[in-house]
Amino acid sequence: MKLYHHPLSGHSHRARLFLHLLNIAHDEEQVDLAAGAHKSPEFLRINRFGQVPVLIDGDRVIADSNAILVYLAKRAGATQWLPETPDGAAAVQRWLSVAAGQIAFGPAAARLITVFGSKFDADEVIARAHAVLKVIDAELQSREWIADTGSAHPTIADIALYSYIASAPEGNVDLSGYRNVNAWLRRIEALPGFVPFQKTAAGLAA
Repeated sequence: MKLYHHPLSGHSHRARLFLHLLNIAHDEEQVDLAAGAHKSPEFLRINRFGQVPVLIDGDRVIADSNAILVYLAKRAGATQWLPETPDGAAAVQRWLSVAAGQIAFGPAAARLITVFGSKFDADEVIARAHAVLKVIDAELQSREWIADTGSAHPTIADIALYSYIASAPEGNVDLSGYRNVNAWLRRIEALPGFVPFQKTAAGLAA
């Protein structure tokens, strides 16, 4: 198994973190985004969208970070991470959609401005970040993990949300007012096999 990734990509970190949490043996190859390696003909043959991460498992090619999380949980039979029950699976999917929506267009976009020089409106994406963080903080008031599955175990929803929330200060998004979110981040970081997301000196972290 091989993961193509970039160390400053939160989408890549999701996949890399889950591989380590599951203790799945794999190789890792960094894709040089600055040099345009993700747009090379060779890379586009494995992912036409020219994005990381991509997971290669034998003759299977899985692109998209959330799809990789689902694939790995299913492959490992890790129902504690991705429940098989209709309500449990739906609860997880709800937050995978948030990761691909409000998180991508909030804290992830804010970080893209400071770390990669993207041309988003900073005030707009920071406001979006705080809007979704307020919701997540309220959700975590009554439980330890984000998906309401009735289990005391984290799910892939927590992994999908973690990287860009943990790195939100790099995009000038202040996490200090979110007590439940900060406690949740520490719980994820205490999981056996946890690997951190590479930090940058940007935004509030500068």
